[in-house]
Amino acid sequence: MKNMLLAATAIAATVIAGSASATEFAGGTISYNVAATSDYVFRGISQTAGDPAIQGGIDYSHGLFYAGAWASNVDFADYELDLYAGIKPVYKDFTFDLGAIYYNYNDDTLDSTELKAAVSHPLYKGTIGAAYFYNTDVDDTEYYEINGSYPLTSKLNVSGAVGEQKTGGFKYTTENLGLTYAITPVFSIDVRASDTNIPEVIKPSAARLAVTLKAAF
Repeated sequence: MKNMLLAATAIAATVIAGSASATEFAGGTISYNVAATSDYVFRGISQTAGDPAIQGGIDYSHGLFYAGAWASNVDFADYELDLYAGIKPVYKDFTFDLGAIYYNYNDDTLDSTELKAAVSHPLYKGTIGAAYFYNTDVDDTEYYEINGSYPLTSKLNVSGAVGEQKTGGFKYTTENLGLTYAITPVFSIDVRASDTNIPEVIKPSAARLAVTLKAAF
């Protein structure tokens, strides 16, 4: 764990040295992120069998439009590479997110695409939102959640979500709750607990705690 975090810090520092902040490109903005986590958890299920992961991504935004790519190691495929794009229109105090995500694992039996519709709204100093994802490649597969975040201090934020994943005749609920602390304007650390209602004998879905160090610039 310690060596993994040090490695991620070194990678981030090297990249930051060449680009200390988001850069302008084609009228929009490009930003980058790199992270090391003790456990890559997605919708309550570990994608690394409880082992660490190194992750990174690049994002482009221009007005309402955004697009990006994100990658991570996983335990069931060579890698995970997510490609996504969408628009974020705003109406009064509501921010919408309408887009698509392509999950690539270098395996035709695993690769899939989800369509996304989400909305968020300010709630006092924090935000509350909801999101819906529909898988276009796997029949009767969808995910929806309610989420929220709230700043406890100028550097400490609490956030969480409760959702339900449905695939065919099988469905389960998942929840997560965590604290994110801004160490610097670039580095942050997130400590997050997650769980599902899937029987604990299925170990990747058991209750777990993940610690993630992230650099965003």
